[in-house]
Amino acid sequence: MIVADVSVVPLGVGTSVSEYVKKAVRALDGSGLKVLHGPMSTSLEAKTVDEVFAAVRKAHEAVIAAGAKRVVTTVKIDDRRDKEHTMASKLSAIDR
Repeated sequence: MIVADVSVVPLGVGTSVSEYVKKAVRALDGSGLKVLHGPMSTSLEAKTVDEVFAAVRKAHEAVIAAGAKRVVTTVKIDDRRDKEHTMASKLSAIDR
């Protein structure tokens, strides 16, 4: 399982970007992947990096379609091959 962290940020659209971020969030929610939204980014679970990239592309394009002329998308991928891991198992590993 791959766990990825995604942040999509429109530039030049003013101080508040929530209307644009909502478009990215909706695209990620519609990806079919397990999604965990946080205050600064969204985490995804996928079986392949292709699934991650497809979801990220949809989120990135959704912000452009909403009118942003410049978008910075950051992706961090944890592709662990030695054992199965998920967002939940990563969180439980640091649970106090």
